This record gives sequence, C-alpha cells and structure tokens, in this order.
Amino acid sequence: MNPIVKISLTSLLLLTAMSQSNVEKPRPRARELGVVVGVLPPGKNNAITDVAGVRVGHATLIKGDNVRTGVTAILPHAGNLFQEKVPAAIFVGNGFGKLMGSTQVNELGEIETPILLTNTLNVPRVADALIEWMLQLPGNEQVRSINPIVAETNDGFLNDIRGRHVGRDEVFAAIRSAKDGPVEEGAVGAGTGTVAFGWKGGIGTASRVVPQSLGGYTVGALVQSNYGGVLTINGAPVGRELGKYYLKEQVEGRRISQNLPGENQVSDRADGSIIMVVATDAPMDARNLKRLAARAMLGLARTGSPSTNGSGDYVIAFSTANRVRASENLRNMQAVGNEAMSPLFEAVVEATEEAIYNSMFKATTVTGRDGHRVEALPIEKTVEILKKYGAVK
Repeated sequence: MNPIVKISLTSLLLLTAMSQSNVEKPRPRARELGVVVGVLPPGKNNAITDVAGVRVGHATLIKGDNVRTGVTAILPHAGNLFQEKVPAAIFVGNGFGKLMGSTQVNELGEIETPILLTNTLNVPRVADALIEWMLQLPGNEQVRSINPIVAETNDGFLNDIRGRHVGRDEVFAAIRSAKDGPVEEGAVGAGTGTVAFGWKGGIGTASRVVPQSLGGYTVGALVQSNYGGVLTINGAPVGRELGKYYLKEQVEGRRISQNLPGENQVSDRADGSIIMVVATDAPMDARNLKRLAARAMLGLARTGSPSTNGSGDYVIAFSTANRVRASENLRNMQAVGNEAMSPLFEAVVEATEEAIYNSMFKATTVTGRDGHRVEALPIEKTVEILKKYGAVK
C-alpha cells in the first residue's frame, strides 16, 4: 500500500490514501452503464446536490493496515443551521442502529445541524465535534442546547472500529470541504469501510426532477450502503447470478468453508445497515417529509433488501424551501398539499434505488482489518447479467 497522503488545511489533518485501485480508470456510475432507473429525469449532476443549496463533504481515513473509515457531511444550506433550521423528519425502517438526535427531529420537525454519517462506535465522538463546530459559529454565542444529527453503519469487518479513529479533525474537514456539484462516491468518507450484498459498498447519490406541470421540484438522495439481501439491479437477479446472496448456503443445503480462500470470504449475511438522506426543494412540513422518507424504503426494497433483524435502516428527509428562524414565534409557511405528494414519492423511490447502485458501482476493492478483503462489484459480469435480463438500455 502506498503511504498516507497528509494534506494541511487550516491546521487540520485530512487523512487519505491512494491504493492501486484509486489510480485505475474511474469506475462508472449506474447510468453510464445504461442502467436507467424509473421514468423521471435526473438533475444536472444526478446527485443530492441538485437540490439548490445542499452541499456534501467527506473526510476519508485510511491508515496502516487496519483503519478504513471516515465521515460524510450533508449540509442543507451553507448558513448557520441553528439560526436557520430546515423542516425535517426521520423514518425508521428497522431500528437496529444509533441515530443520534432522532427524537427531537421527530418531535419538533426540524434539524439544526449538518447531518453527519460515520461508523457505529464513532457516533459520540463525531457528535461531540459537531457540537463544537456549531457552538463556535458566529451568532451562536448564547446557545446552550444543540441537537446533533449523527447516523452510522458498522464498518467493523474492514476497519478497526474499536479504535474509534474518527474525531474532531475529520469532522471539521468534512464540513469545511462540503460543496455543491458532483459528489464523490464509493469507498469514501463514511463509506470507506462498508460492505453491501457481500461486495464493497459505500456512498452513492442520485436525483430526480418532477415535471414542471407537477411543480418542477427536485428530490435528491444520498446513501451509506452497508447491508445485504439478494442483490437486484433494475429487476435483474444479479446476486443470484453472481452466486453471492443472502441464504445461499441454506437454500443450496451446504456451508461455505471458512478455511478455503478460493471460496467467498465475504458471504452475504444481509445484516448491516443503510442510512438514506433525502433532500427536496419542494415546500413541505414535517408530516409530509416523514411520508416522503417512508417511500425511500421502497427504493431500498427494489435493490433486494429484506431489512433483516440486524440491519439499521433509517431515512432522514429535509426540505430546503422553508427556513425556520430560531427567533420566530409565528411562522407563515407554504407547503405542498397531500394530493401533490405522489410524484414526489415516485421521485424518492427512483433516486434512492439509483443512489444505492451508484454506491456499489463506484466502490473499489478494499483490504483492511486483519487482512479482510472485500471485492468491488464485478462490472463486466454484472453488465452481462443486466443485458441478459434486459435491464440496461
């Protein structure tokens, strides 16, 4: 492995590394392979940042042989979120996870910090750094309560998760690097050490735009994929065809030996987790944002997830249309009606599904803790399967 690259950025250490896979030709996104999900068009960058004002940043931490982790920051806008909150809701598909701040979001219907994604045991450290970030912002000098939003998946197969390596430097770097435009995907940030369907998972994003006659709104999704099941891409049974899927050993009546390196070292147990972040510029209240968030689970299901007992499946949804000033006692806000929601439901299902595919197609093979190795989804074989089932254009 090549040595760590250390970049100094205003007294921060942003740790990253370059492996052989990083210098190869970039892996394609799903749409570049002809995998067109649904009927609605994507936004300019086919990313959550197509929702105006939304920014995404990563800090990737690759150190030695065992550290493969990071943090990803999603900012609804570039201002002071405590002083200008945004309407939000959180939907729990399966609650085997640690999503800090969720009860206040669902009680008050708004978020007041950036949304940070990391690994399971780093949630408290990341939250502490996020609180520090918020308290030092101009205008927050008298603030005495902060509700940090920090979500996680467990990257302990590839990463020394017990080392709790993500801290203040990485959190500050991720927030400061957040920008609009194209989003880096795959094994980056909070997706550095994740596994999906027995293959390398990671960060993925996509967006959809509803027709102007229905409002012209944009819906974007970003995922941290670390779960499993029977991988299905645009309806094609990719996991089954590749011979790696949940319950394979039981269905076939045999067990994979743990001592044979030629067999699948990483079988798909389907447990894990996925965090789905949904943004929209449609004016929504928290009630309809929760309904929107719930539909992201349908996009997850289309990829082949049964939401197993050990998978924490969470959706965080917010709207950028109505900022809520902290000092307001009376609010005059517009919101789309219930009858306008169905096209937005379609948009979030499609964007979530494609974001998950992007998280896998863009991810590269990673070797980490104790020599554990997780292969990237094989592009050529996958495309052959997709062609076989008519799942690509």
